[in-house]
Amino acid sequence: MKVWNYGDDINTDMLFPGKYTYTCATAEEIKPHLLEDLDATFAKGVQAGDVLVAGRNFGCGSSREQPVVGLKAVGVAAIVAKGFARIFYRAAINQGLLLIECPGAVDAYKPGSKIAIDAAGGQITVDGRAFSFPKLPPEIMAICDAGGLLEYTRKKLRARKTA
Repeated sequence: MKVWNYGDDINTDMLFPGKYTYTCATAEEIKPHLLEDLDATFAKGVQAGDVLVAGRNFGCGSSREQPVVGLKAVGVAAIVAKGFARIFYRAAINQGLLLIECPGAVDAYKPGSKIAIDAAGGQITVDGRAFSFPKLPPEIMAICDAGGLLEYTRKKLRARKTA
């Protein structure tokens, strides 16, 4: 797992440039352009299970879905930040992308730090030092575990049909 570290106010245009909004519709089309104006190495270097650590107001800007769709598609396991823009937060839940607000862990992180996340237990460990965050509601964890709101809803509908 690699940790990608960014600062405050990372907006949706930094995550996915707006100039591609109407030309990239699928996750495969979105992935090569992720963070291209912020970190040219990200799209080629990110791997499934990687984590982003960032400051305040992560995901501010427009309400486009492409940044979240792309981050989920490349397999980002979680984004740990001091805070998230509300529209981005909701879009991430819809896609099943785990977002964790834990300012203490962000402040403790230094390049090369080792991070372990226990989302269900509400704890992040940075270089052996534990930081707690409010446990996510069971419904949000279930949506993330299902891979997003659409899959979560499909699963619930299938369960009702077999009951």
